[in-house]
Amino acid sequence: MSYLAVHWSRFHTAVLSAVGILTFALLPAVVAASEGGGVTVVPDWSVSIQIINFVFLIFVLNLLLFRPIRKILQERREKIKGMESAIDNAGKTIQEKNTAFEKAVRDARAKGLKEKETLVKQAEEEERRQIESINSKALAELEEIRRKIRGDAERARDALQPQIGAFAREITQKILGRTV
Repeated sequence: MSYLAVHWSRFHTAVLSAVGILTFALLPAVVAASEGGGVTVVPDWSVSIQIINFVFLIFVLNLLLFRPIRKILQERREKIKGMESAIDNAGKTIQEKNTAFEKAVRDARAKGLKEKETLVKQAEEEERRQIESINSKALAELEEIRRKIRGDAERARDALQPQIGAFAREITQKILGRTV
């Protein structure tokens, strides 16, 4: 609707309201006059002036009071709607940031777990290599010690071989208790 149509509609409504109010105000006087008693009010030109005064006051009040109040109320409605949309947008933004943060945390945890698993596997592999190295060194040292013991046993046997006869006589003498 155009500006003029809206105001004409309001003006028309105001005029009809004024006529209706005056009709209901004058109805009891007209009824009383028709019955022959009471106060008789005869509408004259002053009623028309009052109607024009009423319409003029409605127009002036609309212009000076009601229109600025409606304008302020409309501005407040728009401001509130703007604030509500800003709040909604902020809520959506916060929710999106929350979701992004939670996703980043999940991704970081997954990446950390993968790195941890990789490090654990590397550590286990390094531990296995060190154990194998230590075992091979220990086996080599054990083999070296066995070889030395065999060598020492051979030398001891070779050194004791010529004395076997003398040891055997001594043992026999001790067992028999006499010289052989």
